[in-house]
Amino acid sequence: MSNTPSQRPPDAGPPAPGVVEGPAPTDQPVELGTGVRAYGRLLRHGPASRPFLFAALARLTLSMTPLGVLILVESERGTYALAGLVSGVYAIGAALGTPLWGRLMDRFGQLRVLLPTALTSAALLALLALATTRGAPDHLLLVIAAGVGVSYPPIGPALRSSFRIVLPDPDARRVAFALDATSVELAFVLGPLLLSVLLLPGINALPLLVTAGLLAVGGIGYCLTGVARRATARTQQAAAGHDASAAPSGPRTALTAAGVPVVLAVMLVISIGFGQLDTSMAGTADLALGSTERVGILFAAIAGGSTLGGLAYGARTWSHSERQAVPRLLAVFATLLGVLAVLLATGTTQLVVLLPVLFLTGLTIAPALIMQQALLDQLVPPARLNEAQSFLSASNTAGAALGTAIAGVVIDVAGLSWSFGGAALGVAAAAIVARVAHRRRAS
Repeated sequence: MSNTPSQRPPDAGPPAPGVVEGPAPTDQPVELGTGVRAYGRLLRHGPASRPFLFAALARLTLSMTPLGVLILVESERGTYALAGLVSGVYAIGAALGTPLWGRLMDRFGQLRVLLPTALTSAALLALLALATTRGAPDHLLLVIAAGVGVSYPPIGPALRSSFRIVLPDPDARRVAFALDATSVELAFVLGPLLLSVLLLPGINALPLLVTAGLLAVGGIGYCLTGVARRATARTQQAAAGHDASAAPSGPRTALTAAGVPVVLAVMLVISIGFGQLDTSMAGTADLALGSTERVGILFAAIAGGSTLGGLAYGARTWSHSERQAVPRLLAVFATLLGVLAVLLATGTTQLVVLLPVLFLTGLTIAPALIMQQALLDQLVPPARLNEAQSFLSASNTAGAALGTAIAGVVIDVAGLSWSFGGAALGVAAAAIVARVAHRRRAS
């Protein structure tokens, strides 16, 4: 087949100046199969693996940025109140900015949005580190942190929407979503570990400066991949089998697509539970186990379960639909959180008991996230996929921040068992919402 302008290879760059390019091509279906080997086949498929690896590098900063800001501000200013406020302002900024950038990616393509946002956010993060160590006023730190969050590049949503282009087969995308969810789980384990290694005496700004470098390198690397350079609403329409030469079809915003508000609402409530769970585990290490150093063991147990659950879910084909499975899985998640609440209420704090329950709880987390991503992939028109995935990420960020705040108050007022119990009630509410929505769509 000749390499005509309308049949460019998957990783080809933009056409030469003056060349009129035809309808965007779709990638040939990739047979990944099932089982653990499917992940190896995916990682050997260059058009998918290169953006995935650069996105994984950039997304290490998802955990490193808020934690690094918290540690640096507290060490320099001596107050957790200000440190928490600066970190919270960053999170709010990210939750507000992500949907905006997603909508702009659908309109102008990924490259024109990701490159400037990655460079801007990285530069502001480095500025925040230097401003904190050089005695800048508190209000200036808040302004800079808000800028870091608002300009944070939506690499996660971009990667997930790009799967529709490089992996036209829905079964292959399920494998990709599983690997994507697992990489995010690993980022929340490896990021803090890397941060702790960088905490060197006399160089307090180093962790955030390295974090800024990772964000810039990962963002630029992703932008240099073929799919980032050609990912637009038209290429996504072509990948879905629609007429790429036609104007983008569907609703004016992803929020009005049928079923999307329910998926986002469920994600928001789940994430509130995640935020409560994370804060509750930190409180468990400090108050029940007597040492904050043990929090790493607790997080390793739940992250290990989540990683294994995600890989297992993506490695095979399931007979049930995501709409049927989500409420059932969330019910199990809520039940296990309830078990943790009962254990702490009865004074059971032995690691030999807590760690297996946390591991089992983790088994439900990544599959639940994968199913939410797959549902959004099915519901949203191709031309609104970046925006929809960005709203999903924003729901996750906002929910986790709200859950963290709720858990902090509950732990101080009522204790750890009530904090875990609150997380269980929140996830149970998400299960009910998902179940009711499934019944309505089935009727």
